[in-house]
Amino acid sequence: MTLALLADIGGTNTRVALADGTKVRLDSIRRFSNAEYQARGQDIAHVLSDYLAQTGASVSGVCVAAAGPVQDGVATMTNLEWVMDAPKLSAATSAGKVAILNDLQAQGQALGHIPAENLRTVIAGPVKSGASMAVVGLGTGVNAAPVHPGPQGRVVPPSECGHVNMPVRTEEDFRLARFIEARLSSEGEVPHAGVEEVLAGRGLANLYAFAASEAGQNATLSSAEVLKALDAGDPLAIHAARLYVHILGQMLADLALIHLPYGGLYLIGGMSRAMLPHFGRFGLETSFREARRVDLLLKDFSVTVVEDDYAALTGCAVYLNNVA
Repeated sequence: MTLALLADIGGTNTRVALADGTKVRLDSIRRFSNAEYQARGQDIAHVLSDYLAQTGASVSGVCVAAAGPVQDGVATMTNLEWVMDAPKLSAATSAGKVAILNDLQAQGQALGHIPAENLRTVIAGPVKSGASMAVVGLGTGVNAAPVHPGPQGRVVPPSECGHVNMPVRTEEDFRLARFIEARLSSEGEVPHAGVEEVLAGRGLANLYAFAASEAGQNATLSSAEVLKALDAGDPLAIHAARLYVHILGQMLADLALIHLPYGGLYLIGGMSRAMLPHFGRFGLETSFREARRVDLLLKDFSVTVVEDDYAALTGCAVYLNNVA
């Protein structure tokens, strides 16, 4: 069995591991700070080279999952100044077999290989075996991708749908969108109220600031502080969390109708796990199962949170093992 090198490059850290076929060696997983490497003018090639030097491993294949778009075999990180392609990764690792995936593609490849104890159903519904699925990432950024089975193997198209427009269904949603646009403009950013601005790691902080503004206050907290305030019963944090769940439910409903994932929708990432205890409290299912012209949302689809922090590494191992 060949030994493979895997890397999951997030917005903050890169996880690197070894795999035997489709099986990740959990005791081989190590974390590297992206900021430390970028400060030295280094990138993923140096991370992988350092990992191999530290472990003494010799690998025949390498697969990297990048939090950014992958086009024509080249990955560009969204939150880092890192660009990678097959020649760079091969030179750094001496691996003859190289694959580069978007991080959501890796998560999609992992579905079906995640232990049942790491799956938490938050919206129950029928799950059709062998049907299309969808994976939704809620972490430092936001993204989603369909997962299609096929005769030549599983297909997970790349996507950057974290930058689609935020769902606007109510007067409050409209005020929120305008608030986000003004906030981004004041920070010198592109004033676009995309779903990432409200559902990513920074999203809960934006929602808290909006809730404070609605209450006539000028208060800000980080997302981690909002979560603590939520547990303490703070009204502004409760308002922010309610908005988060409402918007997430609308986004998931739209994705369900676009992709028809009869095999289920799967939420991954730190924010999905952090908000898991609050989905029922703030009505995720009510927001998702909305009556529309077709009744699919009322009776079909399930939503599950993946609590496996290393699913992307598993997806990389599965993909690399399956490609010719």
